[in-house]
Amino acid sequence: MNRFLVRTNESKDEGFKITNTIKDYLEKHGKIVGIEVMDDKKIYGKEEAAFFDKDNRPDAVIVLGGDGTMLRAARDFVEEEVPILGVNLGSLGYLAEVEQSHIIEALEKLIAGDYFLEERMMLEGSILRDGQSVAHTIALNDIAVLKSLPFRAINFDVYVNGQFLKSYGADGVIVSTPTGSTGYNLSAGGPIVEPCADLLVMTPVCPHTMNSRSIILAGEDEVYIEIKEAKNGGEQGAFAMSDGAAHFDLKTGDSFVLRRSERRTRIIKLKKESFLEILQKKMND
Repeated sequence: MNRFLVRTNESKDEGFKITNTIKDYLEKHGKIVGIEVMDDKKIYGKEEAAFFDKDNRPDAVIVLGGDGTMLRAARDFVEEEVPILGVNLGSLGYLAEVEQSHIIEALEKLIAGDYFLEERMMLEGSILRDGQSVAHTIALNDIAVLKSLPFRAINFDVYVNGQFLKSYGADGVIVSTPTGSTGYNLSAGGPIVEPCADLLVMTPVCPHTMNSRSIILAGEDEVYIEIKEAKNGGEQGAFAMSDGAAHFDLKTGDSFVLRRSERRTRIIKLKKESFLEILQKKMND
């Protein structure tokens, strides 16, 4: 690897101390480094286009921040299929491979080629309105359909591969990848899944029933969520969130179709630590 783009987070790396440590180390070892500040997308020293020209794209993106920063990077760089290395400046950091105290050690391994790539499944979703697709999104963690108004559940039907599954009255529903199982899905009571598995997890959010649980679906299944009328026959408002960031408004009659994406996120792994070892550490922090 010779070309690196470092995406930093100004609010988490005060004074760009860690960013400059990474940049200086790589450049001392003859590497080309571009710096991108996530808050305003400013590029220091290099033209952004030069790093995404088909002949000169970066060999890797080093992302500084928490899981939210990693999720944003996964969506932003998925078309280029550039591998991502996460440096955890947040709290839990399930997605970030490197802690602050091990940055130089991680860079040494990266330069020496002592790493492997782990591919993670992604989700894509389309909003259908009057039979036409009006929005499309992609996510590494999850896509959630949630109520717009407080103190009011939404009514929706769920179909899997065209077959009716269940009508729900709930605050919403989360469809998660294995990577996203430790995110919103976990908070909503869903199961933790090994991140390289090939499956989907569907978890209702605060369902108004005694017998609604998460459902594990095959990776190739297609989930169809249809927003129904309110109990009084009126219009319902809802919205969809992609990785907790991208926002899409929904209304009665709209449908959200979710499926496994053909795209995959490539994450740089520097150690052979198993998911269970990582999970045990995070759950006891």
